Amino acid sequence: MTAQQPSAPAPAKTRHSHSGVTHVKERLDANFTVVSNELLQHPELSSTAKGIGSYIQSLPEGSPVGIKALAEQLPEGEIRIASALRELERYGFHLRAKERLPSGQVVTRTFSYNRPRPAVVEAARAPEPKPKAPAPPRAPRAARKADDLLAGLRAYDSRLVLSERDVLRLAPAVSQWLERGVPSSAVVRALTTDLPQDPVKHPAAFLAHRLASQLPPHLPAPAPRDTPTPAHPDPFQTCEGCERAFRSARPGRCRDCRARSERAA
Repeated sequence: MTAQQPSAPAPAKTRHSHSGVTHVKERLDANFTVVSNELLQHPELSSTAKGIGSYIQSLPEGSPVGIKALAEQLPEGEIRIASALRELERYGFHLRAKERLPSGQVVTRTFSYNRPRPAVVEAARAPEPKPKAPAPPRAPRAARKADDLLAGLRAYDSRLVLSERDVLRLAPAVSQWLERGVPSSAVVRALTTDLPQDPVKHPAAFLAHRLASQLPPHLPAPAPRDTPTPAHPDPFQTCEGCERAFRSARPGRCRDCRARSERAA
């Protein structure tokens, strides 16, 4: 009886297309891992994060997946692996949680998800540093001068301590004094002299009253200077004696001719 020859393996199924990728698929009965397209086709994850996430999901349960352990198994260095793990955490595919054992020892438990978990996303984004609020624009120099003047009044009398809110509220009134040509020292003198003997219960209201009631007027505009009218030279005249040209308001003789007439007389 002739032994039956083993049959040849069935050819792999192929799907042909005119362009793009052609998938050549074989039936896998062992040694394979099911990875979701949500991980492999995630639009925000880097290729390194997708590859490391897929590799972690292919490992047996209980395998160490810390940064150093993965660096011993993969060609990527620790820096790229750490960055990839942070990406996976940020988008809900990876979670590292601290857990205290009954013995008191603190261990890190790692969870790898084949689909993103919203709770993991929220937990990963919670410790991320929030962007700093932009610094408030600096006040103009005149406004800062008024602020400094008001804040420094307590050096002249301890009863004139103002809150920051009071300084901001009174600064425009002080700026008015400065804009009217009053020196800073004169403003301070107007606010700190002849203070009442009794305690000043409301220093901001007291100073607001002084700033309003003693506000000096605007400086008068300078008088226009008298501009001298330029003198026009006398017109030229023809001397009646020598017929030379000379300047004079009236026709007649030049100076030399007049002098000779006077000597002859």
